[in-house]
Amino acid sequence: MPANGTANGAANRAAGTTALGRLAALGRAELTLLIRNRTALTVALVMPLVMVFAIQTSLERLDLEKVGMSLAEASLTAGIGMVLIMVVHVNLVSAYTARREELVLKRLRTGEISDPEILAGTALPAVGIALAQCVLLVVAGTVAMDLAAPARPDLLLAGIVLGVLVCVALAAVTSAVTRTVESAQITTMPMFLISLGGSGLLVPVSLMPDGMARICELLPLTGVMTLIRAGWLGGADGRDLAVAAIGALVWAAVSVFAVQRWFRWEPRR
Repeated sequence: MPANGTANGAANRAAGTTALGRLAALGRAELTLLIRNRTALTVALVMPLVMVFAIQTSLERLDLEKVGMSLAEASLTAGIGMVLIMVVHVNLVSAYTARREELVLKRLRTGEISDPEILAGTALPAVGIALAQCVLLVVAGTVAMDLAAPARPDLLLAGIVLGVLVCVALAAVTSAVTRTVESAQITTMPMFLISLGGSGLLVPVSLMPDGMARICELLPLTGVMTLIRAGWLGGADGRDLAVAAIGALVWAAVSVFAVQRWFRWEPRR
């Protein structure tokens, strides 16, 4: 069944149901489409875990003792960041673009489903896979790699939740400037590169020169990664946590506003 047929079937099933039922119907339809798309499914399931091992070579060159981290701890926190970027952001840019160009979004808006429900329902499978992989990384770290359990699970969860929100919203905004699914490989690259190099995935911001660190603190996922790292390792002071939380919340609010202002529901002709 083509993508628009699957989505239209979900819209029909969602008609007359509660908001939760509508979200579930859209989520099931999107999950079906994701499973049928082998490339997207591979990116979502395999690539983040492969990247955890691939980035260890780069991390070995850093003096991680200055920030009180082992190589395994740095790799796993970086892996959580990679899950947020690749599973949520990269996949959803392609998903939103594909549904828009196939007129699926336009058809869904003709029913009783609200705009936030359409965006959230489309994101549900990617978010679910991302959360499952984050749990897998935490379990693997504590069981297979003999690391200590997260020192502050509340901060770790807050960082992941805020990261998901920012990545979903920025994916919707990025789709507005993405003409085709194929061009999503290009439009997602800036977010991937600045997050990889500047948001603390590979190099903790505290190891950067002061001037560069101040700039990198303003990037979308820097606050998120600070919360995730503090949640796993502990030891962060209250001021750093407050700055990180405020930064993440600001980016979440700005991203949601940008979606309301610039998201495209009509195909780019």
